[in-house]
Amino acid sequence: MSSGKPIIDVQQLGKCYKLGHQAQRAESFRDLLAGILKAPLRNLRRISEDGMEHEMFWALKDVSFQAERGEVVGIVGSNGAGKSTLLKILSRITEPTTGRALLRGRLASLLEVGTGFHPELTGRENIFLNGSILGMKRTEIQRKFDEIVAFSEVEAFLDTPVKYYSSGMYVRLAFAVAAHLEPDVLVVDEVLAVGDAEFQRKCLGKMQQVAAGEGRTVLFVSHNMSAVQKLCTRAILLRKGQVVTDGPAEDVVRQYLTNLADSAETSLTGDNPDRTGNGKMRLTRARLVTEDGVPTRRLVAGEPITLELGYRNPGGASRGNIYMLVLNHLGTAVTTLDTGVCNFTLKDFAGEGTITCRIPRVPFPMGRYHISVTLDADGQKADSLPNLIAFEVETSRFYDSQRTPSVNLCAVMVEHTWTHTTDTPTGLATSVASASAVE
Repeated sequence: MSSGKPIIDVQQLGKCYKLGHQAQRAESFRDLLAGILKAPLRNLRRISEDGMEHEMFWALKDVSFQAERGEVVGIVGSNGAGKSTLLKILSRITEPTTGRALLRGRLASLLEVGTGFHPELTGRENIFLNGSILGMKRTEIQRKFDEIVAFSEVEAFLDTPVKYYSSGMYVRLAFAVAAHLEPDVLVVDEVLAVGDAEFQRKCLGKMQQVAAGEGRTVLFVSHNMSAVQKLCTRAILLRKGQVVTDGPAEDVVRQYLTNLADSAETSLTGDNPDRTGNGKMRLTRARLVTEDGVPTRRLVAGEPITLELGYRNPGGASRGNIYMLVLNHLGTAVTTLDTGVCNFTLKDFAGEGTITCRIPRVPFPMGRYHISVTLDADGQKADSLPNLIAFEVETSRFYDSQRTPSVNLCAVMVEHTWTHTTDTPTGLATSVASASAVE
């Protein structure tokens, strides 16, 4: 490795995908002639001999940045910004269309649960297999083996084929292998969200140790802005495949959250790289509406709001459930909205439809929030989108006083009543004040 040179050097990186659409045949000679005359205006489309019309989609375009040894860099951006595409290029999973990505060292990536694992092999065997894929010698893997097993907490299932592991066990073992086998660069995507809260804290601590104590570089993609601010000294904001800001993590996170709250985008595209699920059902749109049916992203605490979710059912699912997670400006969960908790099962689906969730009194203090949504169909995850829709609570009518506690001190507001009594000289308790904190 050359001294003084960045360990990651990305220059004018671009990735272009060809999206196919069935071309419609002209019904008459006049239609055909009109199509030919319009063709020069459609310079991004090509009609191939197989009858498909293609549109060029740039997932990344002219992306350039560098990362030094021991630096922890956060990659943030909304759905479809190009984060996962960037990490796949750096991990050599896919090739760039333009530009270059130079790595001066060994890279370990954790982009999705079980990457590099063979389902038929046991956990023990997969540790050696995955280590070999990362370029480790067998003696090196054996030296780290006990640490990996202890960190992953799957010792009881070590000789069980990993196809029987839960998603949480999968990610525990995968992260343990990637973090302990001494890569020069560790790439971690949102996959850590699969683990429980305690394991996530453990992983964050390990990544801090890897970067600060061992001098290795970490690229960290997460929708949890609190984790990005805690772990990263620097962050890169991507939007529509391009670098918008590259600077101190706190400044970049602030800009990202501001853009997130102001975004009016509600339609959902099927090629979103952050989207997961088997596709048996798909969410097609999302919006928040007032009692008068007016779409809004700016809410008032104490007033009702309805979330509308459009869907289509190409897989013919017969029943489903919705799970929604509301997160604050730091990416910390403040509450969940779940059809299962309400004992409400979605059934008798049409080809397309709308699912609504009504909150009679918005309970959040003033600040920025976003909602992540997962749709289950026939007992399996069909569609899941983090940061599906963002909103901002601007004012409060939750309490009679119309005041609201600081967002730093309060996750949700609770209806409650205060009563004050005082002792009289005769020793009798007399109520002298009683005030409700709600309307």
